[in-house]
Amino acid sequence: MKNEKAYKAVYALLSFLGLYLIVAGHGSLRADPSFIYFGAQSLRPLVSILMLVGFILFLAPYFPGKIKAATKNPQLLSVVLWAFSHLLVNGNLADILLFGTFLVWAIVDLISMKKRQQRVVSPLKASWVNDVIVIVVGTVVCAIFAMFLHGYLIGIPLIS
Repeated sequence: MKNEKAYKAVYALLSFLGLYLIVAGHGSLRADPSFIYFGAQSLRPLVSILMLVGFILFLAPYFPGKIKAATKNPQLLSVVLWAFSHLLVNGNLADILLFGTFLVWAIVDLISMKKRQQRVVSPLKASWVNDVIVIVVGTVVCAIFAMFLHGYLIGIPLIS
């Protein structure tokens, strides 16, 4: 038990270090952008819809229902939607490296999940009520993120 806690603590610290390095690397590369292509800004409404679905899917494993059952791995699908939608509108090298890497990782992980045993994420019983909760909470969190947090955390306001 003691070794397990130590392992989890080291794993968490390394995860935070990795996240910090990803954010710092993306930020420094974005400071002097190299454009590979110019994202289609006309696709922003589509990106908004994909992101809304992504927020809903991200919460689905914690509130099992038909959404979780139909998608099997909703959080990985959420990452696919997040990365793909951002690649539609962002064409600089920093964004392609960041979102492209996450997109490839999520697709590879989805494929590998077929060969792994599924684990239970939530002790809740599957219910249509959970689907309603996921849709409502996902929509609210998406709206808050789009209106306030994206600009504050990422530095790019989505709604001016």
